[in-house]
Amino acid sequence: MSDSADPAELQKHVKKYLLIGGILLAATAATIAIAFYEFPTHSMNIIVGMIVATIKASLVALIFMHLNHERPLIYKFLAFTTVFCVVLFVLFIFSNADPLVDHGFDAPLEAVEK
Repeated sequence: MSDSADPAELQKHVKKYLLIGGILLAATAATIAIAFYEFPTHSMNIIVGMIVATIKASLVALIFMHLNHERPLIYKFLAFTTVFCVVLFVLFIFSNADPLVDHGFDAPLEAVEK
């Protein structure tokens, strides 16, 4: 067996890595653009930002960490981690909208409006 790889196969992998790198750069630019855009609610800003960040993290894990060639057991762990992460995001958003907790953010607004 020779140590040299097939140049065509190597070129195919390089093209794939460059494509994924370009997608990651575009997603980073989208993240920056999203940071300057004001959605109707602050929670929507967080949700959209987290969706883009999750897509970028998934691409890095699948392509650059070669998790797309793993055994099926790793996908069960990844599915559990994904569900756990989504639950944490939802709990964070619900905790911000808790009517039982007074965040004290209304008083300065009322003083400014008068």
